[in-house]
Amino acid sequence: MASFFRILLLILGAALAGGLVGGCGDAWNTPYPANERGKNILYTAFADRPKHLDPVQSYSEDEIAFTAQIYEPPLQYHYLKRPYTLIPATAEALPEPSYLDAQGQPLPENAPTEKIAFTDYVIAIKPGTLYQPHPAFARAADRSYLYHDLSAAQLSTIATLADFPATGTRELVAEDYVYGIKRLAHPHLHSPIMGLMGGYIAGLGDFAKDLQKSALAGRRDAWLDLRQYALEGVVALDRYRYRIRIEGKYPQFLYWLAMPFFAPMPWEADKFYSQPGMVKKNLTLDWYPVGTGPYMLTENDPNARMVLRRNPNFRDERYPCEGEPEDQSNGLLKDCGKRLPLIDQVVFTREKEQIPYWNKFLQGYYDASGISSDAFDQAVQVIDGGEAALTDAMRAQGITLSTTVATSTFYMGFNWLDSLVGGSNPATSERARLLRQAISIAIKQEEFISIFQNGRGVAAQGPIPPGIFGYREGEAGINPYMYDWVNGQAHRKPIAAAKRLLAEAGWPNGRDAATGEPLVIYLDTTATGVGSKARMDWLQKQLGQINVQLVVRNTDYNRFQEKIRKGAAQLFYFGWNADYPDPENFLFLLSSQQSAVLHDGSNAANYSNPAYDALFSQVQAMENGPRRQVLIDQMVAQLRKDAPWVWGFHPKDYSLQHAWLKNRKPGKVGNNTLKYQRIDPALREAKRAEWNRPVRWPLLLLGMGGLVVAGFIVLSIGTVRDGRPV
Repeated sequence: MASFFRILLLILGAALAGGLVGGCGDAWNTPYPANERGKNILYTAFADRPKHLDPVQSYSEDEIAFTAQIYEPPLQYHYLKRPYTLIPATAEALPEPSYLDAQGQPLPENAPTEKIAFTDYVIAIKPGTLYQPHPAFARAADRSYLYHDLSAAQLSTIATLADFPATGTRELVAEDYVYGIKRLAHPHLHSPIMGLMGGYIAGLGDFAKDLQKSALAGRRDAWLDLRQYALEGVVALDRYRYRIRIEGKYPQFLYWLAMPFFAPMPWEADKFYSQPGMVKKNLTLDWYPVGTGPYMLTENDPNARMVLRRNPNFRDERYPCEGEPEDQSNGLLKDCGKRLPLIDQVVFTREKEQIPYWNKFLQGYYDASGISSDAFDQAVQVIDGGEAALTDAMRAQGITLSTTVATSTFYMGFNWLDSLVGGSNPATSERARLLRQAISIAIKQEEFISIFQNGRGVAAQGPIPPGIFGYREGEAGINPYMYDWVNGQAHRKPIAAAKRLLAEAGWPNGRDAATGEPLVIYLDTTATGVGSKARMDWLQKQLGQINVQLVVRNTDYNRFQEKIRKGAAQLFYFGWNADYPDPENFLFLLSSQQSAVLHDGSNAANYSNPAYDALFSQVQAMENGPRRQVLIDQMVAQLRKDAPWVWGFHPKDYSLQHAWLKNRKPGKVGNNTLKYQRIDPALREAKRAEWNRPVRWPLLLLGMGGLVVAGFIVLSIGTVRDGRPV
């Protein structure tokens, strides 16, 4: 018996030693499956689960990270050129506008704007473009669709899209773009741009009304076949050409043709997903998009992991061979002419907290990263002249830094319909205006940027960010209601000025002059993450300087959006990233025709001013030039006076990337950028192994301790039986 256990002991010891030796060189803490090692995969993260992946509904930054890689509108932005330049995507060329009078007769290119009743854009698409493989296109031998009329029994065996045994594809045609635009007016979808586009695309408003009257409008378990309804302003001319008719003149419409809202939608996919029982299984366009783009979504677990894989049917598109002068020296032209996409797969892992995300980036498990406030000092040092540079530790790892002022604006909006802070009631509008200005002065954006953004931002003087036409530098660009120009610099007005405005508004020392009641302002926010309490405490302290009490109402995202739609919020945080590089994309956020409450639009503050609206209608139809700048200046001056927003800041984007990630150029406007990026998997594997060497001595000690214990057990068994020595 004793010899048996001694032999067993030797076997266990050998196994342990073999395991320790055999594991040499492996990173034991890798978060990814072993079968992904060394493959052409980009690893990144996302914080918030996307709500909509349907192109006519999706309108947030966390969603377009996916939709822009899957769907293809006819136009896109050149990846490297700045200023941003439109180029064809699926289109053969950029469409040229044709102007018509009210009788539909052609007008010359230089026709006065007031004479132009319609603008036609004819888009010709590239033949031979194919959709990704998808069961919606699968057909039987007799050409009937395999999965368009699924029974409850058939659907019971399906859990994910991958459970369908057959897939198919077909060529992209012009009618698909027509169908996609019609879906903007679908009664079940509530597209966020329907209100805006209803004022531009000829007949779209009436088309939406017709759909509302249809027999299927109230049913969510039946397919509303949009091919059966004609849309005056959007028609297919032939297999590869379609025409969009715009009311009046709107040069910025070309920018919209680079957004997923104007991506094609095959009727087969719409019918496939409209079958009864599909929604309960998350078999929807919001869960599994269908596109012609370089990638397709093959895994969707928005609480953990989402995966984009190369679309095997993607057309022949090549990496650009020209860009900005510095792109050559930065290595951004080395892949000139190579077929896209350059990466086979993109794995998105959900990271709700910044610290795990940051640590995994440093270990090489994420290929790129932003910089949170907590990690800023570890990553960046400020050198002479206030310039940011990487720390020695970051450079030692081969990490590089890219910085740029984003074409974005963060602000706090006042609800114009609110009885206290709003401006819709003429009897109280002047008092409310002074109150808004006082609050705006009291919230020191420069201090916020310094404390919570590590200096990564520029205090906003209006809605338009740097890099967009209409933005003014220097003294001409300051907000005179918030700032004074002193010794060549903008200085925020003192708290005493805010207190004077408050007293003038009838709230001396923060109390109603008539009733003595304290002034209380309610802020609605979804901020619940790390550091949110500190920001709210800071904000309360800022308003406390003028004796205004701030009550913070935390809520979840869906409830917050509902409050915005119903006008139930008083003060709220919002931000806007440029959809396209034109001032109209920021100025429209304050057009009364974009009121969130009245028109389900993007004007979350519900601001309304006839003088502003009149100027906006002129600016929309103008090309960039001196006259347009004059009108923009007048609009911004009106906004500064009315103060519908607390003008926040324009963020500076800091992006870090490892040495094995190539062709990454920061930018906020073009979003279909994953196809251009490249990975060196061999270098990544080598660095991961170097940075994540297992520490084995604790295991060795543990194993030796186990052997000692096992030895005692063997000796005990060998010398004791039934409690008596042998």
